[in-house]
Amino acid sequence: MSPKRKIRILIAKPGLDGHDRGAKIIARGFRDAGFEVIYTGLHQTPEQIVAAAIQEDVDAIGLSSLAGAHDYLFPRVIELLKEKGADDIIVFGGGIVPEEDLPALTQAGVKGIFTPGTSIEEAVSWVRKNIKPRK
Repeated sequence: MSPKRKIRILIAKPGLDGHDRGAKIIARGFRDAGFEVIYTGLHQTPEQIVAAAIQEDVDAIGLSSLAGAHDYLFPRVIELLKEKGADDIIVFGGGIVPEEDLPALTQAGVKGIFTPGTSIEEAVSWVRKNIKPRK
């Protein structure tokens, strides 16, 4: 019997936001928790993020935004996943996301948002509860 496949998560920094410390911390925390993590690096377009997610056969995409473009970039990633027939890839996000933006992001299909102060343990627990390997 083959071992159960690990959850695969793509951590991405969409747009022009050049601050990646938080994304790197969460990527390492997820890796240390036993997930497979792919980090795309800075300045990724939604198209690049979706292409990488499909190519890497991930179960989820974690988007990090500190520059205020989350209201466009997060839903755009979800739109592109739908267009590519990969809308079973769960999208969650984190960063500086004002409370008043949360309902629109949730309505757009973002499954979870981690705001400043969220611990690594909370994020890991959320992933374990909400994301399962796709295959």
